[in-house]
Amino acid sequence: MSEDAGRKGSAGDAWRFAFGTLSVLPVTLTRWDRTAAAGGMAVAPGVGVVVGGAAAAAGALLTGLGATALIAAVATVAVEAVLTRGLHLDGLADTADALGSGKPAEDALRIMKQSDIGPFGVVTLVLVLLAQTAALTACYGHGWVYGGAAAVLAGAAGRTAMTLACRQGVPAARPGGLGAAVAGAVRPRTALAAAAAGAVAAGLAGAAFGGPTALRAVIAWCLGLLAAEALLRRCRHRFGGVTGDVFGALCETAATATLLVLALR
Repeated sequence: MSEDAGRKGSAGDAWRFAFGTLSVLPVTLTRWDRTAAAGGMAVAPGVGVVVGGAAAAAGALLTGLGATALIAAVATVAVEAVLTRGLHLDGLADTADALGSGKPAEDALRIMKQSDIGPFGVVTLVLVLLAQTAALTACYGHGWVYGGAAAVLAGAAGRTAMTLACRQGVPAARPGGLGAAVAGAVRPRTALAAAAAGAVAAGLAGAAFGGPTALRAVIAWCLGLLAAEALLRRCRHRFGGVTGDVFGALCETAATATLLVLALR
């Protein structure tokens, strides 16, 4: 590992790290070091675009076959979960259990690491999945193009929240695991550039639908990231830093908040 860390990272290393850790796509990790982690988490929003695009394709296919907006929304949420092995949802549930326990950081981290899901996790999962499905149903009600665009934007926002949480100055809550591997790996200006580029892309995508949709898309993007940032601050205060589960929770939080705003069209 030390020998790898001394080598300059390539774009291929970054993309393999991103897709290999954040999706089920059959990608072989060639490097697992800070250089690869920095590059991988910097391009994480691209993983969100691909995963969101695949989920949107499922929704579009069902809509074309005559399915209702609700069925298209359920399929979109399901494909997103399958393509990530449900890891982000699992992280959301574990983080909710840890935060809801009210216990000191060490005990809360132990709860987070357990394989079972407690009542806080179950309730949070149910509410988030319902919110995502309801929001996407409303979006598909405006047509499969808008519904698909919402899925892609939410997917990108969720992974951009991860990029922002990997910025330097945000510590890992404990050694080992994905959280420790990527915590503090991304330069702040790189993370902010990813967020700004996403906002511009959201505005351009929204402009294609006319009216105030461009502004709504930018607001949705920004509020999604702000919601994740609020959760990140809470986790840093409670746990002392981030873990792999926290990254999953941040992703789902940003994606859900983004979808809810887009559903108000």
